[in-house]
Amino acid sequence: MDCGITPLDWSSGALAEGLACYRGGEFFLAHEHWESVWLGLQEPEKSFLQGLIQLAAAFHHLWRGNAAGATSLLRRALRRLESRPAVFGGIAVAPLRADVRDWLCRLENGGSDIPQDFPQIRPIEQSSEP
Repeated sequence: MDCGITPLDWSSGALAEGLACYRGGEFFLAHEHWESVWLGLQEPEKSFLQGLIQLAAAFHHLWRGNAAGATSLLRRALRRLESRPAVFGGIAVAPLRADVRDWLCRLENGGSDIPQDFPQIRPIEQSSEP
């Protein structure tokens, strides 16, 4: 059933390039690639991708020593992810939300016990998305 939602293609183009940058810790570049796609999207994909962009920006800030900015961006990203189902836009959202919540909790508690790995964005097979 088509509800007007177009799956995002994470296998090629700017989304794939941004994902590769994100996975490699190049958060600013990920943000740039995704923003080029975000500009042309409609809702609800637009808000969803904005959450991922905010996530990338948060880690860019954190790696540059701005924990307060990172915390603020993680909160905003989480708000956008919370309104999505477990799978949305070709991404496994439920585990991503859990990872972001964990990071946020640790940062809000002083950041002395933060995980080594940043939250992973995991594309899913388009055929398994409802």
